[in-house]
This record gives sequence, structure tokens and C-alpha cells, in this order.
Amino acid sequence: MSKQFTINEPFSLSGKGLHTGLNINAKFIPAKENTGIIFRRIDLEEPVDIPALASYVSATERGTVLKKGDASVSTIEHIMSAFMAHGIDNCIIEVNAPEVPILDGSAKLVVEAINKVGIKELDAEKKYYEVKEEMTFTNGNSTIKLLPADEFCAEVTIDFNSPILKRQTASICGFTNYDKEISSARTFVFVREIALLLQHNLIKGGDLDNAIVIYDQPLNKEAITDICNKLGVPVIEVEDLGYLNHRPLEWDNEPARHKLLDLIGDLSLIGCTIKGKILAEKPGHGYNTFVAQEILKLIK
Repeated sequence: MSKQFTINEPFSLSGKGLHTGLNINAKFIPAKENTGIIFRRIDLEEPVDIPALASYVSATERGTVLKKGDASVSTIEHIMSAFMAHGIDNCIIEVNAPEVPILDGSAKLVVEAINKVGIKELDAEKKYYEVKEEMTFTNGNSTIKLLPADEFCAEVTIDFNSPILKRQTASICGFTNYDKEISSARTFVFVREIALLLQHNLIKGGDLDNAIVIYDQPLNKEAITDICNKLGVPVIEVEDLGYLNHRPLEWDNEPARHKLLDLIGDLSLIGCTIKGKILAEKPGHGYNTFVAQEILKLIK
């Protein structure tokens, strides 16, 4: 049987929060077996430990939010994805804000830090959830199907009915190629969504370096200037529809790869590694975590 793992030594990552825009530090601390993944809010009068389990999910708009009592921590899915891919079962993450740093909008920097410090085997046996029979969850246009398999495999298909971001698919079987093929896929947003997200007090820390920005519907110059001013970024000149980033796409299907990255992170909230194949059509944090909650009920 496989053993549980933690990180070999502490490390820290700092950067701004995607939604709050705050400068945030996250410190990753090794933990003993059967601790699980814990997010610890150390900026509160009394530190609060929030377990990374689907039963603590409180919101899923543009990221997965965990909440315990009055304390919450958001945008945890990229860290959780990197942890699941690297077999890390136990770790305490101390954060000094209600979210973790967005970094470059992917799991790349978390993966690099894990690979730098290494992982440590613990005495306890690793926990798995083994899919025994086909299960299908459907909600509107979203479908997540689980099938028996000897290891974790997943395939994600996205379709936003956009002239720029067309229907695309990404897949992985096992985690051998995760670092190279999935971890650096960045989160994405449509320009047409930004004004509404800002009205909902979200993505205050968004910019062209931590998200793929997709311009697929023409906006007038005044609207674009207003969005840039609200984000606190230099006003950009946009002439053609397309991607507005400083760094070009790494792959044509980078958005689908990021949705796969998110799916891995959200499903890790069952508290163990899945042995099974997941087929996801138009997934999102809300439905990913709903499925994780349903699996958690089966485990308990």
C-alpha cells in the first residue's frame, strides 16, 4: 500500500489576492499523518483552522471558498490541484488574508516550490476513493461522469459559445505529466464579464499577468478605459478581438487545461485521492464541489 506524504520542509509564496487585491503571504508547513490539508487564518485575533474538505465549501463564484464559522479562505483550488498531483496528503497553509495569492493564475509556482523542497513519506497508509461503478451527475449543461479505473484519469470539455474561445478538450491520466502539461495553465476571464465581477466585489487583483483575458465582443473605448481604471491597470488600446495578454497562450487549449487543473483541485476536497476516470462536460467550481460533496457523503 502507498503511504501518506507531506512536504519535506516549509516554504512561503507571496503575491496579491485575485479578488481582494491585498498583498498576501502563504506559508506551507509540513504536517503529521492524518492531518489532511488545513488552511490556517493567522490574521484573525484567534487563528482559525479550516479543513480543505468539500463540506466546508461556502461559495464558488470565480473560485472555491472554504468557510468555518466566520473565517473563510478563497481561491484554494490551484494549491489543492498541485497537492493532489504530487500526492501530498498533509500540510498546514498559514495565510494572512481571506484568500491565497493568485500568483500567475496557475499552479506553476506552487509546483516549483514543492519540487524544490521535496516531499516526505509518513507512516500511515494513503487513503483512496475507488470508483466501483459508473456514476453520472448532471445539472443543466454541466455533466460529470465517474467511471472505474486503476488510477486517476480525467477529461474536461469546455464550450463558451465564443468566437475566440471555441469548444476544446484537455485530459490527463495519472499525474506524471501534470507539471509539464497542466500546472502552468492560467485562469481566464472574458472582458465582457469584468465589469459585473467588479460590481460583485471580485477580481480587484486581476491583471494581464495572472489571468488570460479574452476579448470576444466589441466594447467602446470608454467602457474599456473604465474597466482598466477600476482594475488599477494602464489603459490598453484594443483594436481586434482575441487574447489581450502580455504572455501568449502556452497551448491552444490552455483554458481547457486550466479547467482540468481546477477540477483536480476541487475534487481533492473529498480528502483523498480518487482512483477512477472523470469525464467532465462544462465543469465549474460550483458543480465540481457539489460532486465532491456527494462523494464525501459516500465515503462517510
